[in-house]
Amino acid sequence: MQENKPILVVGLGNPGERYERTRHNVGFMAVRHFVPADAAWRREFDALTHSTNIDGRRVIFALPQTYMNNSGIAVGAIMRWYQIPIDNLIVLHDDMDLRTGTVREKVGGSSAGHNGIRSIDSAVGREYRRIRIGIGHPRDFDLRIDPADWVLGRFTDAEMTAITTAISQIQLIP
Repeated sequence: MQENKPILVVGLGNPGERYERTRHNVGFMAVRHFVPADAAWRREFDALTHSTNIDGRRVIFALPQTYMNNSGIAVGAIMRWYQIPIDNLIVLHDDMDLRTGTVREKVGGSSAGHNGIRSIDSAVGREYRRIRIGIGHPRDFDLRIDPADWVLGRFTDAEMTAITTAISQIQLIP
């Protein structure tokens, strides 16, 4: 990370009440965990943003309002305006290939079929930090549900407990 530049923390999800507590919105949930409930959000660059200081570093939290598949529009615009280098970008998102409540981090790599990541990759490149939060896969439960319906489905109470626990253990700035 470049110490003299802001850090951009993006949570992926879809805007609106319809998508609250859905598996695809776990990135939004994670960002909201790190931002106080009474914080002021600004609407800019097709996103809701909140800026703060953490350990002396400027951190901009963002929730793209472009819907998942076009997340790169908002991310690219914010990065250009605030001159944020790609190694200061952190994206929190759902991952069906991880067990519910599992957290994994990586830098770069493929989108693995995640359209939000694919959109960001095409807008800014691939070499940014990704914090993947497991939402499980329907096949893990012997369910014959289309994966698109799975990610737009709501968490059960037990899953939500696992997700909340996982999110609380994430360290944004080591």
